[in-house]
Amino acid sequence: MSHGASWTTLRSFTRDPSLRSGGVSRETWRRIGDLARPYRRQLAVFLVLVVLSSAAAVATPLLLAVLINRGVVAGDRGVVLGVAGVVAALALVEGGITLAQRWYSSRIGEGLIYDLRTSVFAHVQRQPVSFFTRAQTGALVTRLNTDVSGAQQAFTTTLQSVVSNVVLLVLAGGVVLSQAPVLLLAVLLLLPLFWVPARRVGRRLSGLTRRSMELNADLGTRMTERFNVAGALLVTLYGRPDEEDEQFRERADRVRRIGTSIAMSNRVFFTALTTVTALATALVYGVGGLLAIGGRFEVGTVVALAALMGRLYGPITSLANVRVDVMSALVSFERVFEVLDLPSPLVEVEGAVDLPEGPLDVRLDGVGFTYPRAGEGGLRSLEGVTADAAAADDDGDGDGADAEGRREVVAPGGPEGGPALADVDLHVPAGQVLALVGRSGAGKTTATALVARLYDPTEGRVLVGGVDLREARLASVHDRIGVVTQDAHLFHDTVRANLLYARPGASEAELLAALEAAQVLDVVRDLPEGLDTVVGDRGHRLSGGEKQRVALARLLLKAPDVVVLDEATAHLDSRSEAAVQRALERALEGRTSIVIAHRLSTVRSADLIAVVDAGRVVQTGTHEELLAQGGPYAVLHRTQLVGAGGPLGDAAEDAGDVDLEGGDAEGDDAREAADRGDGAARRAGGRRPPAPRPAP
Repeated sequence: MSHGASWTTLRSFTRDPSLRSGGVSRETWRRIGDLARPYRRQLAVFLVLVVLSSAAAVATPLLLAVLINRGVVAGDRGVVLGVAGVVAALALVEGGITLAQRWYSSRIGEGLIYDLRTSVFAHVQRQPVSFFTRAQTGALVTRLNTDVSGAQQAFTTTLQSVVSNVVLLVLAGGVVLSQAPVLLLAVLLLLPLFWVPARRVGRRLSGLTRRSMELNADLGTRMTERFNVAGALLVTLYGRPDEEDEQFRERADRVRRIGTSIAMSNRVFFTALTTVTALATALVYGVGGLLAIGGRFEVGTVVALAALMGRLYGPITSLANVRVDVMSALVSFERVFEVLDLPSPLVEVEGAVDLPEGPLDVRLDGVGFTYPRAGEGGLRSLEGVTADAAAADDDGDGDGADAEGRREVVAPGGPEGGPALADVDLHVPAGQVLALVGRSGAGKTTATALVARLYDPTEGRVLVGGVDLREARLASVHDRIGVVTQDAHLFHDTVRANLLYARPGASEAELLAALEAAQVLDVVRDLPEGLDTVVGDRGHRLSGGEKQRVALARLLLKAPDVVVLDEATAHLDSRSEAAVQRALERALEGRTSIVIAHRLSTVRSADLIAVVDAGRVVQTGTHEELLAQGGPYAVLHRTQLVGAGGPLGDAAEDAGDVDLEGGDAEGDDAREAADRGDGAARRAGGRRPPAPRPAP
């Protein structure tokens, strides 16, 4: 038996038995056909090559029979040399067919992977932020990698296996049946000796393989979480190395033990297959040899029948499980289509328009918003829990996970899961600054997310320049509205690439001007390779304040007409913040701004302050007006003054540095100083600048 046939048989037995009862809809078949249509000619050639390869595998034993019967036994050297030459030529042809078959297989398979992967990536990129807050990143990556690769096997590995096994079974079985039907029946009687243990081993392998995939995924997740910068920092600060090592060894030991079990099960399977094949070969040689002595068979025919018998077991067992093979590949298609069919609520309506030229005002008109809950506009299969949790709770024991180990993901919202925003009316005239203040979770960030059209309101309208954002072109919205968040993200790339992400055509001079305006040019010049320095995962080669200023430079480079700053200066010390504020005032003059900030240095200078509480705007006015009115703003202001240190808080207020959520400028200064030390150490290759020696 060939190695390929053995592997095909093993692959059949390791499929999930649950797939036997599954079904594939007609719509799935139609879409698979649509995917295959561009490759129909290549598929036709591929199938012809598979048939030729299978026919060559059957022809070789028959040629050897002729060589022995007509050449060796008859003593005809010419026949021996001629048939040997034909066998050699057939081997060369078969080698060429195999190479061509592999070329077409890879062209079709890689083409399908490319088509599916790019389609899924493009579709996922256009999903709202709520999709990514609930979906597991690893599950998404699996859809783009494992499931896409599994889907392409339907056109290559599975299709090739089915066609080649059918051809082998028909040709080899037909030859044996025509030559020795009794011998074929006797050999087939040995099949249960292989079939029964193989089925049992197959069921065991199915469970072991599935569990092995879960354990390896869990081990990979643990390494990913510990090896990225944020995870490594958390482990360093809070972790216990000995316990981390022990937990990792425990997980790795599970992978090792199940790997050993799989290896032994595989060996038992191959041993059973090899043993039964050897018994069948011995039976053919024994019975065929006796018949040859009695003149019923020629010697060469016995040799050919023995070779052909070995080629029957693989196709028989593989075709018996062909439904499982096909369903396994088709399920991968359905999992990919499941992502592609996921609707995106952020779509352009027909006839969408650009935002008008010139300064833009922003209006929230009766806006209400409730975050979607788990399963609403998402996929529960992408919102599950880890493999360990699924394994630990699959029987409904009441810990919140369902029978498949999935746990409901609770979306953010207002009080008791209600609306995040309700009946919000705000207007920011063009060129003016609106400051949003309030406790954490009040709905400030949600309001700015609606302005940037990260979500659409569930009630009311968000208008920019008089245009409902749902009726505006998405490209126009992204071009005209810029956002900097508290935790600004930098890609693991160069400073230049991170800046050009906002404006790909920017010149070197424009990049430097933006960095200078953000008060970070000197920092970038001090980096080993300047603009071409790779800043590391999430920008962790820079301090928090430096990273934030690079993000501000990126915003300045984009030069949007509407600016949203969501605590964008939270990581800056007082001196850096004042410098950046001056830079922003110059660079963003005449632009409409919505700012979430907790320091009075930003809030006091705003044209309008809105106090948000429990998703509602409860107070609006200027700083002086709100203090004069009393109410929530005055209470919050007075509370923060007490938190800032009583009488010293008054001085801080005068300096414009009171934190409206309980922090203080001195603490920020200390954190930024530490960040500067860490940033300098990272730029110097990991060496922290030496601490000054105390004076004698």
